[in-house]
Amino acid sequence: MKTKVRDFSGESIYVGIDSHLKSWKVTVMSKELMLNSFTQPPDSVQLSAYLKGHYPGADIHCVYEAGFAGFNIQRQLSSAGINCIVIHPADVPTSDKEKRRKSDSIDSGKLARGLKNGDFKALYVPPLEQQQDRSLLRVYDRLTRDITRVKNRIKFFLMYFGEAIPVELQTSNWSKDFIRYLDNFSPGGNGNLSFQALLSEYKMLNQQSAILKKQIKELSEQPRYKTDAELLKTIPGIGTLTSMILLTEIADINRFVSIKELSAYVGLIPNSHDSGETKRVG
Repeated sequence: MKTKVRDFSGESIYVGIDSHLKSWKVTVMSKELMLNSFTQPPDSVQLSAYLKGHYPGADIHCVYEAGFAGFNIQRQLSSAGINCIVIHPADVPTSDKEKRRKSDSIDSGKLARGLKNGDFKALYVPPLEQQQDRSLLRVYDRLTRDITRVKNRIKFFLMYFGEAIPVELQTSNWSKDFIRYLDNFSPGGNGNLSFQALLSEYKMLNQQSAILKKQIKELSEQPRYKTDAELLKTIPGIGTLTSMILLTEIADINRFVSIKELSAYVGLIPNSHDSGETKRVG
């Protein structure tokens, strides 16, 4: 016997996806009630096939929180003809009871309910090429921070073994002469191996940073960035790196309806706590 599948034409279905590395918890709701809640492998194709097979003709809306999966789920479901948005985790309304009884099932249910109620504002999903360009600037920033950390470790290592940096090199740290000095430094025993590991890490990071910096310079000269990058660099204090950070992170500035929204996006909004006679502005 074949089971007749209900026709959902003209109805809206709301799907909350609580995504994890090894599994997804999915809750499906209609406007009136919860239809199903289940766990599945982290597979957009499988979810798309399930939703279309079990709710034929429905106008399907999905939502999940921004996280490790980036925008991949959104792109894959959208390419399958399913409306999907990504939201900020802090924007999910949560009751006190839900805070005390947290589970994947409750979390996916909150997402489906919030989507049904229109509580969410979708995050901007950049084009894939824009996201790739953005990653170049972000990785360069992380490398720069890592270089600073390993530099500090090397200096503390020298101090730990009582090695005073020669006076003539104190004002030219990390120059070629300073690196040659570090190459010749020998604390002895296993200290040599430890120090060479730190020095090799610095050289490797520095080499990778130089490669990315060159690529950022070339990217700024691409037609899609060149005009805006040159305009931004006319502002005192803004060079190639800062201009490219602004262009790749902001992307389409027309997505901000006001200067207040742009300010909020970059964090230039004061905190405030105003209650009764108490008023604090941060």
